[in-house]
Amino acid sequence: MESAATYHAMRAALDWQIELGADEALSETSINRFELVDKPKAKPAKAATPAPSEPVEIPKVDAVAVAKAAAGGATSLEALHAALAAFEHCELKRGARNMVFGGGAAQSRVMIIGEAPGREEDREGKPFVGRSGQLLDKMLAAIGLSREESVYLSNVLPWRPPQNREAKPEEIAMMRPFVARHVELVAPELIILMGNMSCEAALAKRGITRLRGTWAEAYGLPAIPMFTPEYLLRQPAMKREAWADLLEIKARLS
Repeated sequence: MESAATYHAMRAALDWQIELGADEALSETSINRFELVDKPKAKPAKAATPAPSEPVEIPKVDAVAVAKAAAGGATSLEALHAALAAFEHCELKRGARNMVFGGGAAQSRVMIIGEAPGREEDREGKPFVGRSGQLLDKMLAAIGLSREESVYLSNVLPWRPPQNREAKPEEIAMMRPFVARHVELVAPELIILMGNMSCEAALAKRGITRLRGTWAEAYGLPAIPMFTPEYLLRQPAMKREAWADLLEIKARLS
C-alpha cells in the first residue's frame, strides 16, 4: 500500500516537472559552468615529410663541340648551309626571320666576313643588302671587284641579334667552327674582316680603328680588317681610310 502511494507521488512530481518544461534529466547535482575549462583539442597528426628528392641534373650540351662536328662534316656549301640551319643551340635563331648564310660568287678570290645581319638582311635572307650593300658594291667596283664575279660575302652570325645588340662571346664561339669551314669551302686568296665582331672571331682581337689597314693572318689566309659599310654611312669622314684599305687589297691581288 505504501509502495503504491510512493509510486503515485513520484509520478505526480514527474508530471509537474514536465509541465514546467524540465523534460531532460542531466545530472542530480548542479553544474558551475564558470569552472569548466576547455580541454585542449588534440593536434592533428602531421603528415610525414617526404624525403627531399635528389635534384635532376640536366646534362649540359657543349655547343662548340656540336658546331665543330656539324661544320666538319659538311663537304660543300650546300651541306654547310643545311648543317647550320639544323643547329639548334644558338638562341638568336629563335628570334630571327631568316638565316643569312652567304652570297656572291663561290670560289672567289676575295671573301668578306661581316659581323651580323641587320634589319634588311634579316628580311631578305641575304648578306649586305640595303644602303650598306649599295655602298659596299660601289667600294668593290672602285677596285674592279663585284659580288657577282669575284667576291663572296658572309657574316660571323647568320641570325640577327635582337635590336642589333653586340654578340655574346658564347655566340661567337659556337659560330666560329662554321665560319672556319665556310672559308675552307670558298677557298679565297684573301679575307676582308669587316667590323669588330669579325676581328674577334678570326683574330681574337677588337678595336677596328687600330686594326684596320694592317694585314694579319686568319683561317690560314691573309686578312685585312676594315670598317663596315654601316659604320661608313654613319661616319662619312672615315671613307678616306676605307679607300686606303681598298687600295691595299687591290695591290695584294695584283
